[in-house]
Amino acid sequence: MFKKTLFLFFSFSSVCNLFAAEKIIEVSPVDGSDNQVLVQAIKEAAECQGKPVTIKLKPGVYDFSRSEASKSLYYVSNTTSESEDADPVKHIAVLLKDLKNVTLDGCGSTLLMTGEMTSLVVDHCRNMVLKNFNIDHENPTQPECTVKEVGEDYLVVEVHPSSRYQIVDGKLAWFGDGWSFQRGIAQSYDPVKDITWRSWSPMDGLKKAVEIKPHLLYLQYDRKPEAQPGYVFQMRDGIRDEVCGFINRSENVRLENVNFHYLGNFSVVCQYSEDLTFHHNTFMPKPGSGRTNAGFADFLHVSGCKGKVSVTDCIFAGAHDDPINVHGTHLKVMEYVDGKTLKIRFMHPQTYGFEAFFKGDEVELVNAETLRAVWSGKIASARMANPREMIVTLNKSVPEAVRSLSNVVMENITWTPEVLISGNRFSRVPTRGILLSTRRKSVIENNVFYGMQMSAILVADDAMSWYESGPVHDLVIRRNTFLQCGGPVICIAPEYQKYDGPVHRNIRIEDNVFESDNPNVPAIYARGVDGLTVRNNSFEKMQGQGNKVQISDSQNVDCDYH
Repeated sequence: MFKKTLFLFFSFSSVCNLFAAEKIIEVSPVDGSDNQVLVQAIKEAAECQGKPVTIKLKPGVYDFSRSEASKSLYYVSNTTSESEDADPVKHIAVLLKDLKNVTLDGCGSTLLMTGEMTSLVVDHCRNMVLKNFNIDHENPTQPECTVKEVGEDYLVVEVHPSSRYQIVDGKLAWFGDGWSFQRGIAQSYDPVKDITWRSWSPMDGLKKAVEIKPHLLYLQYDRKPEAQPGYVFQMRDGIRDEVCGFINRSENVRLENVNFHYLGNFSVVCQYSEDLTFHHNTFMPKPGSGRTNAGFADFLHVSGCKGKVSVTDCIFAGAHDDPINVHGTHLKVMEYVDGKTLKIRFMHPQTYGFEAFFKGDEVELVNAETLRAVWSGKIASARMANPREMIVTLNKSVPEAVRSLSNVVMENITWTPEVLISGNRFSRVPTRGILLSTRRKSVIENNVFYGMQMSAILVADDAMSWYESGPVHDLVIRRNTFLQCGGPVICIAPEYQKYDGPVHRNIRIEDNVFESDNPNVPAIYARGVDGLTVRNNSFEKMQGQGNKVQISDSQNVDCDYH
């Protein structure tokens, strides 16, 4: 491995074997020109017009800066509202667009970001493999500091070397290329227990900051701060204006042996794509870096996808929100233009702007209060009326009885994936480990969850808060180990306002191990399920007798522990 090599005559070369079908494009890092080097290699790959191509990076560090990044407008689910980010243009390091049969092999290289930016976009691509590289940031947008001393009204903290700050007139601010903040959101990390939780921020109530020496600060408050020596504060501004990765309208994409050491501002978001594989990746700080946090929010966010989504043998450690979230989006019916034509609207402030329905898609109209489907049909045509609203025409008329309902949402049931989540490890998570709401066959097996501060697995479905759809129809949760997680450890909780029958069905929870020292933590909570099986689970060190499994509003239940 080397940091930089300057090539006088060429920055990449093509190697064509006359006896092989695949073309190899070799790339080497060049001082100050890594953006252009990869852009040229990607352009050459596009010229192959779908013939198999591998872009092979010579091992090294490839620098990407915000100022030299490609700029493209992308609306991304669960990121920012119009008021939070009036200009959702993304600053992109590696843009893979309109490509087919391309492999990007990093050969162990590091793609190093400087500034607030999006590391990677795969847009309208097919049959793509991205493997064997690291993604990291020179100055992550989440500064960290370790508590060295706690006084009656002060802290002494050591700032991580990658975190940049300035103090003006006693006021502390964190900054980097394209970002800065003074308040924001924080969570705390206990290195002894190896857990994180959402906490107060050392920027809250801060009266004065003094630099004792570089990266060692004295912070004064008007009361005793809640902290202990050794705790680490992880801070952020909360605005998800960039993402780490964006897989958009693409098919058959595989990420393998990719180390996401830092995911700037949001997760790897997969949006209206199909057949996605994530194998043997890590989402965690670089070992030896001294950092404890790797992500601004989620790690892997799957919104409105189809085919099969497979996440296997990965490590998720150091998130600020849920490591994996798989869901669709309910759009609210605002107006029946006529019997077949509807105006529908993105309701959550942070999700809007993208096409959510296409001609030929199967859809359901859902009573938002009960989360029960009241009508099904197909899309005859669909168009964006504006970034918030779509006009859709259906293949048949909506009955008057449905049109008379006051609160109805639409779900796209074509774009719902089959899911496999297997052999992964989750830790240092202040929220849930996995959120899943899809009607296709889903299996969560052989995973280890340690120290989730909320439920390790949440199966929800809602149409009034995040508007994340939809019902689960075939889910197996088996052979997982849950260690010291918050509760309920497995939570099946559709967010209906009025019960009118089960929302989820066919859920099997079998052969799992639950371990907790908290007597108030139930292992399993389920409501609104038709066909629930709870069998052969082991409840170790769980002191609370009689509250391990809690079930309500459900039918056809087979439970060997009550």
